[in-house]
Amino acid sequence: MKVTIICEVLGEANNGTTIAAMNLINYLTKKGHDVKVVCPDADKKNKENYYIIPTAHFGPLANKILEMNKIVVAKYDKTTIYDAVKDADIVHIMIPVFIARQTAKLLKSLDIPISAGFHAQAENLTAHIGMKNVKFANHLTYKFYYKNLYQYVDGIHYPTQFIRDYFEREMKISTNGYVISNGVNDIYRSKPSEKPVEFKDKFCILFTGRYSKEKSHMVLFKAIEKSKYKDKIQLICAGDGPLKKKLVKYASKHLPNMPLFKFFTRAELLDVINYADLYCHPAEIEIEAISCLEAICCGVVPIIANSPRCATKAFAIDERSLFEVNNSDDLAKKIDYFIENPEEKAKLRQRYLENSKAFDQEHCMELMEQMLFDLIEKHKMKKNEKN
Repeated sequence: MKVTIICEVLGEANNGTTIAAMNLINYLTKKGHDVKVVCPDADKKNKENYYIIPTAHFGPLANKILEMNKIVVAKYDKTTIYDAVKDADIVHIMIPVFIARQTAKLLKSLDIPISAGFHAQAENLTAHIGMKNVKFANHLTYKFYYKNLYQYVDGIHYPTQFIRDYFEREMKISTNGYVISNGVNDIYRSKPSEKPVEFKDKFCILFTGRYSKEKSHMVLFKAIEKSKYKDKIQLICAGDGPLKKKLVKYASKHLPNMPLFKFFTRAELLDVINYADLYCHPAEIEIEAISCLEAICCGVVPIIANSPRCATKAFAIDERSLFEVNNSDDLAKKIDYFIENPEEKAKLRQRYLENSKAFDQEHCMELMEQMLFDLIEKHKMKKNEKN
Protein backbone atom coordinates (compact mmCIF):
# COMPACT_ATOMS: atom_id res chain seq x y z
CA MET A 1 0.00 0.00 0.00
CA LYS A 2 1.24 3.48 -0.90
CA VAL A 3 0.28 5.95 1.84
CA THR A 4 0.96 9.65 2.15
CA ILE A 5 0.49 11.26 5.55
CA ILE A 6 -0.08 15.01 5.68
CA CYS A 7 1.30 16.47 8.91
CA GLU A 8 0.82 20.20 8.64
CA VAL A 9 1.86 20.38 12.29
CA LEU A 10 4.59 17.89 13.20
CA GLY A 11 7.59 19.28 15.09
CA GLU A 12 8.66 17.91 18.46
CA ALA A 13 6.94 14.92 20.04
CA ASN A 14 5.51 17.13 22.79
CA ASN A 15 1.84 16.75 21.91
CA GLY A 16 -0.60 13.93 21.21
CA THR A 17 -1.09 14.70 17.51
CA THR A 18 2.62 14.52 16.70
CA ILE A 19 3.03 11.31 18.70
CA ALA A 20 0.01 9.77 16.96
CA ALA A 21 1.43 10.73 13.56
CA MET A 22 4.87 9.27 14.29
CA ASN A 23 3.36 6.06 15.67
CA LEU A 24 1.38 5.57 12.46
CA ILE A 25 4.33 6.46 10.22
CA ASN A 26 6.67 4.10 12.05
CA TYR A 27 4.17 1.23 12.16
CA LEU A 28 3.23 1.40 8.47
CA THR A 29 6.89 1.69 7.48
CA LYS A 30 7.76 -1.33 9.65
CA LYS A 31 5.00 -3.33 7.93
CA GLY A 32 6.62 -2.67 4.54
CA HIS A 33 4.20 -0.07 3.19
CA ASP A 34 5.49 2.79 1.04
CA VAL A 35 4.99 5.78 3.35
CA LYS A 36 5.54 9.41 2.36
CA VAL A 37 5.25 12.28 4.80
CA VAL A 38 4.42 15.92 4.09
CA CYS A 39 5.42 18.38 6.83
CA PRO A 40 6.92 21.86 7.35
CA ASP A 41 9.93 20.70 9.41
CA ALA A 42 13.12 22.05 7.89
CA ASP A 43 15.22 19.63 9.97
CA LYS A 44 13.74 16.73 7.96
CA LYS A 45 14.90 18.11 4.63
CA ASN A 46 16.73 15.46 2.57
CA LYS A 47 15.32 12.71 4.78
CA GLU A 48 14.02 9.88 2.62
CA ASN A 49 10.27 10.01 1.85
CA TYR A 50 9.80 13.37 3.58
CA TYR A 51 8.40 16.25 1.54
CA ILE A 52 9.02 19.65 3.12
CA ILE A 53 6.56 22.49 2.57
CA PRO A 54 6.99 26.13 3.66
CA THR A 55 6.16 27.50 7.08
CA ALA A 56 3.10 29.71 7.45
CA HIS A 57 3.21 33.09 9.17
CA PHE A 58 0.11 34.73 10.68
CA GLY A 59 1.41 37.96 12.13
CA PRO A 60 3.40 38.76 15.30
CA LEU A 61 0.77 37.77 17.90
CA ALA A 62 -0.21 34.43 16.32
CA ASN A 63 3.42 33.59 15.55
CA LYS A 64 4.34 34.25 19.19
CA ILE A 65 1.58 31.90 20.41
CA LEU A 66 2.79 29.18 18.04
CA GLU A 67 6.39 29.70 19.11
CA MET A 68 5.42 29.48 22.81
CA ASN A 69 3.75 26.15 22.06
CA LYS A 70 6.75 24.98 20.01
CA ILE A 71 4.54 24.45 16.95
CA VAL A 72 5.49 24.98 13.32
CA VAL A 73 2.52 25.31 10.94
CA ALA A 74 2.58 24.47 7.24
CA LYS A 75 1.80 26.64 4.24
CA TYR A 76 0.14 25.06 1.21
CA ASP A 77 2.54 24.20 -1.61
CA LYS A 78 0.72 22.50 -4.47
CA THR A 79 3.84 21.32 -6.33
CA THR A 80 5.39 19.59 -3.32
CA ILE A 81 2.13 18.08 -2.14
CA TYR A 82 1.30 16.84 -5.64
CA ASP A 83 4.68 15.08 -5.85
CA ALA A 84 3.99 13.40 -2.50
CA VAL A 85 0.44 12.22 -3.29
CA LYS A 86 0.30 11.58 -7.04
CA ASP A 87 0.97 7.82 -6.75
CA ALA A 88 -0.74 7.24 -3.38
CA ASP A 89 -3.38 4.58 -2.81
CA ILE A 90 -4.71 6.71 0.05
CA VAL A 91 -3.79 9.94 1.83
CA HIS A 92 -4.25 10.44 5.58
CA ILE A 93 -4.56 14.06 6.77
CA MET A 94 -3.77 14.47 10.46
CA ILE A 95 -5.58 17.73 11.27
CA PRO A 96 -8.33 19.86 9.63
CA VAL A 97 -6.68 23.24 9.74
CA PHE A 98 -4.64 25.45 7.41
CA ILE A 99 -3.77 23.37 4.32
CA ALA A 100 -6.48 20.73 4.71
CA ARG A 101 -9.11 22.16 2.33
CA GLN A 102 -6.72 22.82 -0.56
CA THR A 103 -5.08 19.42 -0.11
CA ALA A 104 -8.45 17.64 -0.01
CA LYS A 105 -9.62 19.41 -3.18
CA LEU A 106 -6.40 18.40 -4.94
CA LEU A 107 -6.92 14.77 -3.88
CA LYS A 108 -10.53 14.87 -5.08
CA SER A 109 -9.36 16.06 -8.50
CA LEU A 110 -6.89 13.15 -8.58
CA ASP A 111 -9.58 10.70 -7.38
CA ILE A 112 -7.44 9.53 -4.44
CA PRO A 113 -9.25 8.32 -1.29
CA ILE A 114 -8.81 10.44 1.83
CA SER A 115 -8.84 9.56 5.52
CA ALA A 116 -8.50 12.13 8.26
CA GLY A 117 -7.64 12.21 11.94
CA PHE A 118 -9.66 13.93 14.65
CA HIS A 119 -7.00 14.92 17.17
CA ALA A 120 -8.06 18.40 18.30
CA GLN A 121 -11.15 19.49 20.17
CA ALA A 122 -12.42 22.96 19.37
CA GLU A 123 -11.34 24.06 22.84
CA ASN A 124 -7.72 23.19 22.05
CA LEU A 125 -7.82 26.15 19.67
CA THR A 126 -10.24 28.52 21.39
CA ALA A 127 -8.33 28.21 24.70
CA HIS A 128 -5.50 30.20 23.11
CA ILE A 129 -7.78 33.21 22.64
CA GLY A 130 -9.56 32.97 25.99
CA MET A 131 -12.78 31.49 24.53
CA LYS A 132 -12.66 27.82 25.50
CA ASN A 133 -15.96 28.12 27.39
CA VAL A 134 -17.77 30.12 24.70
CA LYS A 135 -20.16 27.62 23.10
CA PHE A 136 -20.68 29.66 19.95
CA ALA A 137 -16.92 29.94 19.33
CA ASN A 138 -16.48 26.20 19.81
CA HIS A 139 -19.41 25.43 17.51
CA LEU A 140 -17.93 27.65 14.79
CA THR A 141 -14.59 25.86 15.20
CA TYR A 142 -16.21 22.44 14.69
CA LYS A 143 -18.10 23.84 11.69
CA PHE A 144 -14.77 25.08 10.32
CA TYR A 145 -13.28 21.60 10.81
CA TYR A 146 -16.13 20.08 8.82
CA LYS A 147 -16.13 22.63 6.02
CA ASN A 148 -12.37 22.69 5.80
CA LEU A 149 -11.77 18.93 5.64
CA TYR A 150 -14.21 16.37 6.99
CA GLN A 151 -16.89 16.99 4.34
CA TYR A 152 -14.41 15.79 1.70
CA VAL A 153 -13.04 12.60 3.28
CA ASP A 154 -13.91 8.92 2.88
CA GLY A 155 -13.46 8.16 6.58
CA ILE A 156 -12.55 9.79 9.90
CA HIS A 157 -10.33 8.32 12.60
CA TYR A 158 -11.68 9.18 16.06
CA PRO A 159 -9.41 8.19 19.00
CA THR A 160 -12.47 7.78 21.27
CA GLN A 161 -16.22 7.21 20.97
CA PHE A 162 -16.61 10.32 23.10
CA ILE A 163 -15.21 12.68 20.45
CA ARG A 164 -17.11 10.97 17.64
CA ASP A 165 -20.41 11.35 19.49
CA TYR A 166 -19.57 14.93 20.47
CA PHE A 167 -18.69 16.04 16.94
CA GLU A 168 -21.61 14.30 15.25
CA ARG A 169 -24.03 15.72 17.81
CA GLU A 170 -22.55 19.20 17.42
CA MET A 171 -22.77 19.10 13.62
CA LYS A 172 -26.03 17.08 13.49
CA ILE A 173 -24.52 14.63 11.02
CA SER A 174 -23.47 10.98 10.79
CA THR A 175 -19.92 10.28 9.60
CA ASN A 176 -18.06 7.24 8.31
CA GLY A 177 -16.09 7.02 11.53
CA TYR A 178 -13.56 4.53 12.87
CA VAL A 179 -13.09 4.64 16.64
CA ILE A 180 -9.52 3.50 17.30
CA SER A 181 -7.36 4.40 20.29
CA ASN A 182 -3.96 5.86 19.51
CA GLY A 183 -2.70 3.10 21.80
CA VAL A 184 0.02 2.83 24.41
CA ASN A 185 3.55 1.81 23.50
CA ASP A 186 4.42 -1.58 24.96
CA ILE A 187 7.36 -0.15 26.92
CA TYR A 188 4.82 1.29 29.35
CA ARG A 189 4.55 -1.66 31.69
CA SER A 190 4.87 -2.14 35.42
CA LYS A 191 8.48 -2.56 36.51
CA PRO A 192 10.57 -1.95 39.64
CA SER A 193 11.60 1.70 39.92
CA GLU A 194 13.21 3.40 42.91
CA LYS A 195 12.23 6.90 43.95
CA PRO A 196 15.06 9.47 43.88
CA VAL A 197 16.66 9.95 47.29
CA GLU A 198 15.02 13.36 47.71
CA PHE A 199 11.55 11.81 47.20
CA LYS A 200 12.01 8.72 49.39
CA ASP A 201 9.74 9.93 52.17
CA LYS A 202 7.24 11.65 49.85
CA PHE A 203 3.91 10.59 48.33
CA CYS A 204 4.57 11.21 44.64
CA ILE A 205 1.71 12.42 42.44
CA LEU A 206 2.28 12.55 38.70
CA PHE A 207 0.52 14.54 35.98
CA THR A 208 1.75 14.36 32.41
CA GLY A 209 0.50 17.04 30.03
CA ARG A 210 1.32 20.29 28.27
CA TYR A 211 1.37 23.34 30.49
CA SER A 212 -1.72 24.87 28.89
CA LYS A 213 -5.08 26.18 30.15
CA GLU A 214 -7.26 23.23 29.17
CA LYS A 215 -5.03 20.84 31.16
CA SER A 216 -6.20 22.58 34.36
CA HIS A 217 -2.97 22.19 36.33
CA MET A 218 -4.11 24.83 38.81
CA VAL A 219 -6.96 22.60 40.02
CA LEU A 220 -4.39 20.00 41.04
CA PHE A 221 -2.11 22.59 42.65
CA LYS A 222 -4.99 23.93 44.76
CA ALA A 223 -6.07 20.41 45.72
CA ILE A 224 -2.60 19.64 47.03
CA GLU A 225 -2.62 22.95 48.89
CA LYS A 226 -5.89 21.83 50.59
CA SER A 227 -4.75 18.28 51.33
CA LYS A 228 -4.24 17.18 54.94
CA TYR A 229 -0.97 15.67 53.72
CA LYS A 230 0.38 18.57 51.64
CA ASP A 231 3.72 18.48 53.48
CA LYS A 232 4.13 14.87 52.40
CA ILE A 233 3.10 15.28 48.74
CA GLN A 234 5.64 15.67 45.94
CA LEU A 235 4.02 16.71 42.66
CA ILE A 236 5.71 15.86 39.36
CA CYS A 237 4.52 17.79 36.29
CA ALA A 238 5.91 15.96 33.29
CA GLY A 239 5.73 18.14 30.19
CA ASP A 240 6.36 21.63 28.90
CA GLY A 241 4.34 24.53 27.60
CA PRO A 242 3.47 28.23 27.64
CA LEU A 243 2.15 28.39 31.23
CA LYS A 244 5.32 27.09 32.87
CA LYS A 245 6.36 30.42 34.45
CA LYS A 246 2.86 31.00 35.85
CA LEU A 247 2.70 27.50 37.35
CA VAL A 248 6.19 27.75 38.87
CA LYS A 249 5.33 31.13 40.41
CA TYR A 250 2.10 29.84 41.97
CA ALA A 251 3.70 26.64 43.27
CA SER A 252 6.61 28.49 44.85
CA LYS A 253 4.16 30.58 46.89
CA HIS A 254 1.49 28.01 47.80
CA LEU A 255 2.98 24.50 47.94
CA PRO A 256 5.33 23.32 50.70
CA ASN A 257 7.24 21.08 48.27
CA MET A 258 8.20 22.60 44.93
CA PRO A 259 6.85 20.45 42.09
CA LEU A 260 9.29 18.95 39.63
CA PHE A 261 8.68 20.57 36.23
CA LYS A 262 10.43 18.64 33.49
CA PHE A 263 9.99 17.26 29.99
CA PHE A 264 11.22 13.68 30.36
CA THR A 265 12.58 11.33 27.74
CA ARG A 266 10.50 8.20 27.21
CA ALA A 267 12.91 6.09 29.29
CA GLU A 268 12.96 8.67 32.10
CA LEU A 269 9.17 8.96 32.09
CA LEU A 270 8.80 5.21 32.36
CA ASP A 271 10.84 5.27 35.58
CA VAL A 272 8.87 8.22 36.96
CA ILE A 273 5.52 6.56 36.26
CA ASN A 274 6.61 3.38 37.97
CA TYR A 275 7.71 5.10 41.18
CA ALA A 276 4.66 7.40 41.29
CA ASP A 277 2.12 6.68 44.03
CA LEU A 278 -0.82 8.24 42.20
CA TYR A 279 -1.65 9.77 38.82
CA CYS A 280 -3.95 12.83 38.73
CA HIS A 281 -5.53 14.06 35.51
CA PRO A 282 -7.41 17.34 36.15
CA ALA A 283 -7.80 18.28 32.45
CA GLU A 284 -11.22 19.68 31.60
CA ILE A 285 -10.78 19.12 27.85
CA GLU A 286 -9.22 15.99 26.38
CA ILE A 287 -9.85 13.70 23.39
CA GLU A 288 -8.04 10.67 24.79
CA ALA A 289 -5.07 11.41 27.11
CA ILE A 290 -2.56 8.72 26.22
CA SER A 291 -0.49 9.97 29.17
CA CYS A 292 -3.19 8.76 31.55
CA LEU A 293 -3.33 5.40 29.78
CA GLU A 294 0.46 5.09 30.04
CA ALA A 295 0.18 5.46 33.80
CA ILE A 296 -2.67 2.95 33.98
CA CYS A 297 -0.67 0.43 31.92
CA CYS A 298 2.10 0.73 34.51
CA GLY A 299 -0.38 0.04 37.30
CA VAL A 300 -0.64 3.56 38.69
CA VAL A 301 -4.13 4.32 40.02
CA PRO A 302 -5.55 7.51 38.44
CA ILE A 303 -7.85 10.25 39.67
CA ILE A 304 -9.57 11.85 36.66
CA ALA A 305 -11.74 14.92 36.20
CA ASN A 306 -15.34 13.89 35.51
CA SER A 307 -15.72 16.49 32.77
CA PRO A 308 -18.43 16.42 30.06
CA ARG A 309 -15.77 17.67 27.62
CA CYS A 310 -13.16 15.05 28.47
CA ALA A 311 -12.91 11.48 27.16
CA THR A 312 -10.41 10.47 29.84
CA LYS A 313 -13.12 9.88 32.45
CA ALA A 314 -14.10 6.71 30.55
CA PHE A 315 -10.83 5.11 31.71
CA ALA A 316 -11.94 5.22 35.36
CA ILE A 317 -13.14 1.80 36.57
CA ASP A 318 -14.23 3.04 40.01
CA GLU A 319 -15.94 6.17 41.35
CA ARG A 320 -12.96 6.73 43.63
CA SER A 321 -10.95 7.48 40.49
CA LEU A 322 -13.22 10.37 39.51
CA PHE A 323 -13.57 13.86 40.94
CA GLU A 324 -15.92 16.72 40.16
CA VAL A 325 -14.40 18.76 37.33
CA ASN A 326 -12.64 21.97 38.43
CA ASN A 327 -13.42 21.16 42.09
CA SER A 328 -10.13 21.21 44.00
CA ASP A 329 -11.89 20.38 47.28
CA ASP A 330 -13.25 17.13 45.85
CA LEU A 331 -9.87 16.27 44.31
CA ALA A 332 -8.16 16.90 47.67
CA LYS A 333 -10.57 14.46 49.35
CA LYS A 334 -9.83 11.77 46.74
CA ILE A 335 -6.07 12.26 47.10
CA ASP A 336 -6.33 12.02 50.90
CA TYR A 337 -8.44 8.87 50.60
CA PHE A 338 -5.74 7.04 48.64
CA ILE A 339 -2.98 8.25 50.97
CA GLU A 340 -4.98 6.91 53.93
CA ASN A 341 -6.04 3.64 52.26
CA PRO A 342 -3.01 2.04 50.56
CA GLU A 343 -4.65 -1.42 50.64
CA GLU A 344 -7.62 -0.18 48.59
CA LYS A 345 -5.24 1.50 46.17
CA ALA A 346 -3.33 -1.77 45.75
CA LYS A 347 -6.58 -3.63 44.91
CA LEU A 348 -7.51 -1.01 42.32
CA ARG A 349 -4.01 -1.21 40.84
CA GLN A 350 -4.58 -4.85 39.90
CA ARG A 351 -7.93 -4.07 38.29
CA TYR A 352 -6.40 -1.27 36.20
CA LEU A 353 -3.58 -3.52 35.06
CA GLU A 354 -6.08 -6.11 33.86
CA ASN A 355 -8.08 -3.49 31.93
CA SER A 356 -5.01 -1.95 30.28
CA LYS A 357 -4.60 -4.74 27.72
CA ALA A 358 -7.24 -3.14 25.45
CA PHE A 359 -4.91 -0.21 24.70
CA ASP A 360 -1.98 -2.16 23.23
CA GLN A 361 -0.48 0.12 20.59
CA GLU A 362 0.43 -2.66 18.17
CA HIS A 363 -3.20 -3.79 18.09
CA CYS A 364 -4.42 -0.20 17.63
CA MET A 365 -2.03 0.37 14.73
CA GLU A 366 -3.24 -2.86 13.11
CA LEU A 367 -6.75 -1.40 13.24
CA MET A 368 -5.48 1.84 11.67
CA GLU A 369 -3.85 -0.15 8.88
CA GLN A 370 -7.09 -2.07 8.32
CA MET A 371 -9.02 1.21 8.21
CA LEU A 372 -6.82 2.40 5.34
CA PHE A 373 -7.28 -0.87 3.45
CA ASP A 374 -11.02 -0.67 4.05
CA LEU A 375 -11.32 2.90 2.73
CA ILE A 376 -9.29 2.07 -0.38
CA GLU A 377 -11.61 -0.84 -1.13
CA LYS A 378 -14.76 1.20 -0.52
CA HIS A 379 -13.45 3.94 -2.79
CA LYS A 380 -12.85 1.40 -5.57
CA MET A 381 -16.35 -0.01 -5.14
CA LYS A 382 -17.93 3.44 -5.42
CA LYS A 383 -15.85 4.15 -8.50
CA ASN A 384 -16.98 0.90 -10.13
CA GLU A 385 -20.62 1.64 -9.30
CA LYS A 386 -20.37 5.00 -11.09
CA ASN A 387 -18.86 3.33 -14.13
